[in-house]
Amino acid sequence: MKTILLIILTSAIISSGCIEKTEMLNLSIVKEPDIRGNDTAIKVAISSVISPKESINYYEGLIQYISSKLGRPIKIIHRRTYQEINDMVKKGEIDFAFVCSGPYVEGNDEFGMKLLVVPESYGKNTYYSYIIVPRNSNYTNLSDLRGKRFAFTDPLSNTGWLYPAYRLSLINETPESFFGADEKFRNNFFYTYSHDNSIIAVAEGVAEGAAVNSRVYEYMKFEKPDIIQQTRIIEVSQPFANPPVVVSGDVDPLFEQRLKDIFLNMDKDEEGKKILSRIMIDRFVTLNDSNYDPIREMRNSIK
Repeated sequence: MKTILLIILTSAIISSGCIEKTEMLNLSIVKEPDIRGNDTAIKVAISSVISPKESINYYEGLIQYISSKLGRPIKIIHRRTYQEINDMVKKGEIDFAFVCSGPYVEGNDEFGMKLLVVPESYGKNTYYSYIIVPRNSNYTNLSDLRGKRFAFTDPLSNTGWLYPAYRLSLINETPESFFGADEKFRNNFFYTYSHDNSIIAVAEGVAEGAAVNSRVYEYMKFEKPDIIQQTRIIEVSQPFANPPVVVSGDVDPLFEQRLKDIFLNMDKDEEGKKILSRIMIDRFVTLNDSNYDPIREMRNSIK
């Protein structure tokens, strides 16, 4: 069963960068290499915080709302890795993006990726890294997972890679030294490229531990309770500034301000409130870049 599920997860991960085209009112999934061309539609990229199908379910209403407020069609672009999304923002191939906090810090430091807004949930604009294990296991802390099979999310993920890697660095370990390798010298850790895939890997016994985004975990409590019930949290990180909505450093100022106004006022009308409620967001707020300094400090410490 574990082998079969690992094959299924691996297949899903490999195929996640090439999604079937889906029409959703004035939305569509873009997968062509030439993203811009002569297409005048607004392009939004969604990082693989959750898998492609779940991303569409999660973001569909929100993107439709923004499209209606702008009076222009929006096309959603989904890519397998966080780095691919950062590269598109850097090249100006997309107009705005939903990214993880780790890639934001990387992009801001590398090419001036700009914060637009940040979601606030339960009155907080922070989230956590959860270290999770199978519910029926005996593991109680990260040290118990030495030599075990572990699921990371993405090499640029804050909660799904950076935090656990930083934790290991504090005891003079790396993922390679701590988790080890099998008899064929393959690492005992792997990347799932979405937090829900990491949670599923633990729930089904493909991995004995994983580091995941708390917002995704809490969202799945409502959407996939049967999966969450098969897992258990053994560690919660310090709070980090929530994954932001971003734009490129050379975005048109008028478009940037218009988009920001839509996000910031979304909770002030009934339609917007309903959409936000469905995705467990109170409202969008602005944050200073300095809120992400703790992530920079962890990254610099490991480097």
